[in-house]
Amino acid sequence: MTADSLTHARFPFDIVGFDLDGTLLDTSGDLTAAVNHALGLAGRSPLTIVQVKTMIGGGGAAMLRLALEQSGGCPPEEFASYHQELLTHYDAHIADLTQPYPGLIEVLDALAAKGVTLAVATNKGEGRAVKLLGLMGLLERFACVIGGDTLGPGNAKPSPAPIIEMIARCGGGRAAFVGDSVFDVAAAKAAGIPAIAVSFGFLNGPVEALGADVVIDHYDELLSTLARLGG
Repeated sequence: MTADSLTHARFPFDIVGFDLDGTLLDTSGDLTAAVNHALGLAGRSPLTIVQVKTMIGGGGAAMLRLALEQSGGCPPEEFASYHQELLTHYDAHIADLTQPYPGLIEVLDALAAKGVTLAVATNKGEGRAVKLLGLMGLLERFACVIGGDTLGPGNAKPSPAPIIEMIARCGGGRAAFVGDSVFDVAAAKAAGIPAIAVSFGFLNGPVEALGADVVIDHYDELLSTLARLGG
C-alpha cells in the first residue's frame, strides 16, 4: 500500500467533541427531579420530563429560570437560594436515572479504534460534568472535559471558546462536534468546524431548525456520517 493510499484510508477527523446532556447522556430524569425539588420549595407545581427537556442546554440557572417563569416568575432576591437548592439536590442524585443513549458506547469504541481523540464541551459546570462521567464509567474515554465555567464568564456555548479550547487541549487537528441544541451548533460553526445534531436530544423545536450540517437519529449513523462529512 502506498503512502497516498494510506492517507486516503485514514479517518478524516482527528477529534470528535460531544455535548453532554441530551447528547452523550439522557440526564432528563435527574434534572427534572432537581428542578421539581426547587419548584416545590417555591410552592410551585412540578413539571414533567417532557417540559423540562425543552429547558435544558443553557446551564442550570437558565433551566431553573425557565421553569419558574412557567408559574409566574421569581423575585431576583429569591432566585439564588432556589438555584442552590436545585444544585444541592442534583449533586446528591446526579446519576440515579441517567443513562447513555443507545449505541453510544459502541461508537465511542469505534472512534477510539480509529485513533480519534474524544472530548466533551458542555454548558454543565466542569466539576459536575467530570463527576457524572466518572460515575457513568465514561470519564477515561475523553481527553478533556470543558465545562460552562471552565473558561470564565461569557465563554460558554454558543461562544466558540469552549470548542476552540477543546481542540487545543486535544493537540489540534481536524475536528467535528456533536450536540443537540442551538448552543452546540452555533459554537461549532463559530469555531469553523462541522456540527452534527442528534434528533434524540433535548429539543425545543424541530431538529432541522438547529442549522446543523447533518442530523443523525441514532449513534449507529455517526461513523458513516463523519466519513461523509470529511470526504
